[in-house]
Amino acid sequence: MMINKYIFREYDIRGKVAEDFPPDVVENLGKGFGTFVKRSGGQEITLSGDVRLTTPDLIKYFKQGVLSTGVDVINIGILPTPVNYYSMFKLGVSGAMQITGSHNPPEFNGFKMSLDRKAVYGAQIQDIRRIIESGAFEKGEGSEVRHELKDDYINMIVGKINIERPMKVVMDCGNAAGAILAPEVFKKLGVELTELFCDIDGTFPNHHPDPTVQENLVDLIAAMKTGQYDIGVAFDGDADRVGVVDETGEIIWADQLMALFLPEVIQNKGDEILYDVKCSQALEEMIAKHGGTPIMWKTGHSLIKQKMHELGCPFGGEMSGHIFFADDYFGYDDAIYVAARAVQMLSRSDQKLSEMVAELPKYYSTPELRLEAENDEEKFRIAK
Repeated sequence: MMINKYIFREYDIRGKVAEDFPPDVVENLGKGFGTFVKRSGGQEITLSGDVRLTTPDLIKYFKQGVLSTGVDVINIGILPTPVNYYSMFKLGVSGAMQITGSHNPPEFNGFKMSLDRKAVYGAQIQDIRRIIESGAFEKGEGSEVRHELKDDYINMIVGKINIERPMKVVMDCGNAAGAILAPEVFKKLGVELTELFCDIDGTFPNHHPDPTVQENLVDLIAAMKTGQYDIGVAFDGDADRVGVVDETGEIIWADQLMALFLPEVIQNKGDEILYDVKCSQALEEMIAKHGGTPIMWKTGHSLIKQKMHELGCPFGGEMSGHIFFADDYFGYDDAIYVAARAVQMLSRSDQKLSEMVAELPKYYSTPELRLEAENDEEKFRIAK
């Protein structure tokens, strides 16, 4: 069958739905992943997706493909990506699939895969591509069950966080998947919450759900300047990346936020803390100052997670807003948990967030430069 080879990326399978994901292609993606899971010794996966308008159909056809390989599916519904990750730990399944376009425009969607509690990426994604191109799928009759995980996840987060003084928080969900449960988490934590765009709309009518781009934080910044708020938080399309704004409306970039967490996460002298190449020298210096060992690594959330697992790091992150706690959490990127940890950290201090950031070393750096390519073929040629 004809399938666009450029949908098979480094960290996921992604493309424009109308062009790249007709029903037969999506069903074959399900067959490919089911075969991959089965040949890896697995038997059961969880399946969920984000709030994009195309997601329910993609879930439907992908599920058909997986079931035809004899792999069982636990359908956990429309949820943020971190809940999909959590399902592997809670339900003990072999693998997981989250259908999400993340921070991409509404016409895009994609497939984030996990196996044995680790991200499927790189060569493994190409293995799945080759399985699909060969048509040599496993055959069987898998079963489907539905499982409600939302309340379990909310209670798990609330049980890990302790807010020690009254906090006023502005939250911008960008009409995306975080809106499904992030406001409820924060209300249960007892914070005074002001919500921006926390109603679900898969067309993202107010702004693009990507908190690493300054223009997408304009509404959050404006809201922070209207009241005596302590912190503002924003999530990307599937709530695995976080953006933070201080009480004055200044953006706290991910490497700055990571630096603020260091006193909590470095418990033993020499603890290795992982960060990507786009983070500033200030983070490296602060890791050393707090007794940790700074480890610079390649950009890419899957690469960071894998290296953290290999080294046993308690904490890591990258400039894009993927932040990973493994000190009292599972080591995956969960923007809702990271935001809650930020509020907890602030509640334990008598300083304002801007005052905490002012104590960090200051270096000047260029913003991330994103080069536009005419098409995927050109992009992949340049990347080589």
